[in-house]
Amino acid sequence: MEKVELEDSIIVGKTNKEIAMHVSAVSVAVNIGLSVIKLIAGIVANSGAMISDAVHSASDVFSTVIVMVGVHLASKQSDKEHPYGHDRLECEAAIILAVLLFLTGVGIGISGIEKITSGDTSTLEVPGMLALGAAIVSIVVKELMYWYTINAAIKIKSGALMADAWHHRSDALSSIGALLGILGARMGYPILDPIASLLICVMIAKAAWEIFDDAMGKMVDTACPEKVQQEMRKVIMANAKVLSIDDLKTRLFGSKMYVEVEIGVEATLTLIEAHNIAEGVHSSIEKNFPDVKHCMVHVNPAGQE
Repeated sequence: MEKVELEDSIIVGKTNKEIAMHVSAVSVAVNIGLSVIKLIAGIVANSGAMISDAVHSASDVFSTVIVMVGVHLASKQSDKEHPYGHDRLECEAAIILAVLLFLTGVGIGISGIEKITSGDTSTLEVPGMLALGAAIVSIVVKELMYWYTINAAIKIKSGALMADAWHHRSDALSSIGALLGILGARMGYPILDPIASLLICVMIAKAAWEIFDDAMGKMVDTACPEKVQQEMRKVIMANAKVLSIDDLKTRLFGSKMYVEVEIGVEATLTLIEAHNIAEGVHSSIEKNFPDVKHCMVHVNPAGQE
């Protein structure tokens, strides 16, 4: 399905927090609307699969609320107790969402296994066409919401918003399972529902692990990717007065980067001249790498430890 880009009016002049809150508010509204539609369709069309899918969509409202809380707390200014800010709180929100996403997948998988092993198809009554239509609408809307949300997550580098995007996709996959179950029941093959559930379980679990792994990496001061470090070295050495890079340390702090670099300069320079070179390096790093929240430049006499 084609990507759904954010409107310029949503991005221009907005902070990362405002963008995330806007996207999350849209998610809440969509999930509430879909939950009501699917619940009504499930009851009227006599579809247990659609009723379960409605409950799944309703649970996503809670997940999005967690995202909104995490983004709000992460955007708080530094204080005495947290001099480096609160960026990691967004990672904690992403971890919570990853766990919820994993549990959702496990629940779908367990339900599918129970139906396959029991051989009982009596619970899959033949549903009406209304349930079929509701499933198709849900798949389209939730896939659109996935692209809409993940696009915002990439733009503002939000792990929590990325996790919420995958919640939308998990709901779309769940609706695909419901659609297959409805079609299978109407065609005389109800076993398609639990088989689809197992496939959906694996895909959701994989997405949950990727989100969890990314968030945990940002929680334990993982170094920036090697490609980013190489680009930083090029930016630093572009300053003609920098003779060497004696050391470069980077770490991820939530969605932000912290940089510590030691440069070698001519040993006969005055303190003011060396300071100006350090300031130039500092400015060039922050200019070329907008995600750098803190940068410290230490000056060494070239050729000396």
